[in-house]
Amino acid sequence: MLKEFKDFISRGSVLDLAVGVIIGGAFTGLVKSLTNNLINPIIGLFTGQVSSLDNLKLTINDSLVLKYGAFLGDVINFLITAFVVFLIIKFLNKFIRQENVESTDAVNPEVEMLTEIRDLLAKQNQ
Repeated sequence: MLKEFKDFISRGSVLDLAVGVIIGGAFTGLVKSLTNNLINPIIGLFTGQVSSLDNLKLTINDSLVLKYGAFLGDVINFLITAFVVFLIIKFLNKFIRQENVESTDAVNPEVEMLTEIRDLLAKQNQ
């Protein structure tokens, strides 16, 4: 059982997944910092809340306060992250598509041999 677990962990896909999770966590922190420290204060200038969007809230009564500014910050985080993931996937698809086109351009030796045989048979029948 220990050997099977070692084989499972040492497979490339599991290691790639672990690296992806670690990088994803770091990227999430970076996007959150970008939103909190740069984007929120700029938007806050236009809304009258100089420090950040987190201060925007709707107070219905003392026990019900809707913090829609924090929600808007999270939406901005999501949109930035989704856009970057979109760009990465678009780049990877373009790269993979080019690789597939290059691999299909190579002539299969079997097809080439069969084509030659067909041409020889056509000459003999004429």
